Amino acid sequence: MRERSWRTFSASCSWRGVAMGEWVIEPATVEALPDILQIEEACFSAPWTRKMLEAELSGNPFAHFLLAKRVPPGDVGAVSIVGYLCFWVVFEEVRLMNLAVIESMRRKGIARASVMQALEMGLAQAARCAVLEVRASSHAAQALYHHLGFRDVSIRPTYYTNPIEDALLMELDPIAAESGLLAQDIHREGGPITSRQ
Repeated sequence: MRERSWRTFSASCSWRGVAMGEWVIEPATVEALPDILQIEEACFSAPWTRKMLEAELSGNPFAHFLLAKRVPPGDVGAVSIVGYLCFWVVFEEVRLMNLAVIESMRRKGIARASVMQALEMGLAQAARCAVLEVRASSHAAQALYHHLGFRDVSIRPTYYTNPIEDALLMELDPIAAESGLLAQDIHREGGPITSRQ
């Protein structure tokens, strides 16, 4: 069922943006593990290990990965992975597990597009709400999630390590209420979904 839902979703929806070259967001396969690990280690002070990422990519039936790839115009051979999102769809809930974009590609809409695609995929699988934890000091990430309609729910004391820090639990409930926002930020022109930069 997971394979069918990925194929159905990715065949009907792909994201593209134009900023310092073109980027696209698409489902990841286990072959992308070395690139994902490299991004993970560059972006986080307490990164997931190779074993943890491998377990999510190939062993967790609820887990889905999206890759953000930079595709310079006219140079398909220069494609590079610049970010990823791991999320779970468990019954009626989308759980955003890990989101990372390399520093040089931040503030270009990649993180927002990744989250929005995950939410749309969750809706397609009957999810009605979304949850996540974010470091209390990560104000840029919190601003992104607030922009997408997430609200603060609670604090989880000393949730993170290296450094030890509280986590802010955020929730979007219901996801369907955000369809107006998704429609504003995205336009369809009889083909793939594209993001406006």
